Order: sequence, then structure tokens, then C-alpha cells
Amino acid sequence: MDKAILTCALTGVLTDPAQHPVPVTPAQCAAAAREAMEAGAAIIHIHYRRQEPGRGHLPSWDPQTATAIVAAIRNACPGIIINSTTGVVGPDYQGALDVLRALRPEIAACNAGSLNYLKLRANGDWAWPPMLFDNLPDKIRDFLDVMAETGTLPEFECFDTGILRSVEMYLRHGMTDRAQYNLVMGVASGMPADADLLTLLQRYMRPGARWQATLIGRAEIWPLHQHAADLGGMLRSGLEDTFYLPDGGRAGSSGPLIEALATCARNAGRAIASPDEARQMLGLAPAP
Repeated sequence: MDKAILTCALTGVLTDPAQHPVPVTPAQCAAAAREAMEAGAAIIHIHYRRQEPGRGHLPSWDPQTATAIVAAIRNACPGIIINSTTGVVGPDYQGALDVLRALRPEIAACNAGSLNYLKLRANGDWAWPPMLFDNLPDKIRDFLDVMAETGTLPEFECFDTGILRSVEMYLRHGMTDRAQYNLVMGVASGMPADADLLTLLQRYMRPGARWQATLIGRAEIWPLHQHAADLGGMLRSGLEDTFYLPDGGRAGSSGPLIEALATCARNAGRAIASPDEARQMLGLAPAP
């Protein structure tokens, strides 16, 4: 079986740095990425945050901010692969396109369909006002066109089975000629984190395509990480996805989560791919 490519998701879009140890500044992101790389990560998935004091919980689409963060990560982690977020709610997503053009990342998330983004509290109240994460085909095409311009591999974020099945339509329609899949499981209004479903979803992806599962949850997600490793998938974790280690303890940083992923890979008889090996496996250009 192929070597396992590990991705560290450093920060995310929702996690408040005043409450959780997510990195925000270029120096913090670089240190966290270095720890993850030393634990086995070949890819760093990054969200960009506002840099003003007290504003680190808010997203930033300032190309200078994004460039400073990625430059610090690349300096601390020679050869690392950058996977950039592009997720924007609403009709104004020019900032995300500008960031793609400024960074020219090796990989970028491409949200492959719309989702009612919902969550309930224990008392039945909404955890936040119900919202639509809107990703219509014209919006997706705009992102794919810029990714083609920048030489960026689209990673299709699939929150539900219909979204996953739509990816084949984008390929057949000529919107892109290459793709890898990210099966996002565990969002309350999306696909559940379920091993049987993960097995079933294999038949709906293009044969031979690379894929991984982003698993949202607590300690209960770790058997599913092991299942993804056994099935031959890429593996992803980090403080964007969970704060919990396989033993139920809290992770103080993303490094221990990547170490746990590496254990899953080795349990499946798979070695860990270096950044250079991952570049070859994914058909990416050599490190800049």
C-alpha cells in the first residue's frame, strides 16, 4: 500500500484563539507547522486570521496577511506543501481569489457544493443562526479557473454524498481536469463520521483519485481515522478538526494529533510520506 500522506489543519475558521490554542500570527503558525512537520505532516492546511489585537478570531482575506503567514511556514518548514482555504459565505469572494493569486499554493480547498450549516444545543436551540454555506457551480468554476491559472491542485471539500457525486460532473463538464477529494464527516448537518459510510463512499470517487477524510468530533473519531488508513486514504487532523486525542485527552497543539495519525498509518502497515515524496505522489511541482 502507498505511503500515507499526512495533513495538519492548523487553525480553522471558527476556533477562537482566546479559548483554544490555535495559531494566528505568522510566528505562531510557523512554530505549529514545524511541530506538525516533525511529527510527520507533509501538508499544512491553513486559514488566515485578522492580526489586530483581539481580532484573531475573525478570518482575513488580506493577501499581505496570507503571504506573511505562508512565508513564515515555508521558512520554518523547507519543502512543506501548502493547502490554502478558500471557504467564503456569500456572493463576495473576491478576497479569496486574490489570496489564491498572491500565494499560488500547491493545493487549495474547493468547496464542492452548498450545505445548510446547522447545529443544535442540548436544549434544542440553534447553536448559531442557521446559515447556508453557498457554493453554486458558477462560484466553484471561478475558483477552479483561478486554480488552473496558479497551477493549484483543487481539493474538493465534500460535506454530503450529493456534493461528492457532483465532483464527477465538474470533471466531465470540463471545469477541471484533476482533483482530489476531502470527505468532511461529522458536521452536524452533513455526513456523519461513520465507518460503514466511509467504505461505501469509495465507489463514488473517480478511480485512482487521492482522498482523505476530515473527521469532526472527539475521541470517537479515531477508529475512523484508522479505517481511513486501512482503506489507503491520505490522513488529516489538527486543531481545526478536533481537540481530542485517541485516549480522550485534550491536545495542546496539533503535533500530538499528527503523531496519532502517524500511528494509524503504521498500524495499517504504511510508512509516512515526506513532503518531497508527497509532491511526487500528488503530481505537484518540486518545492520552491
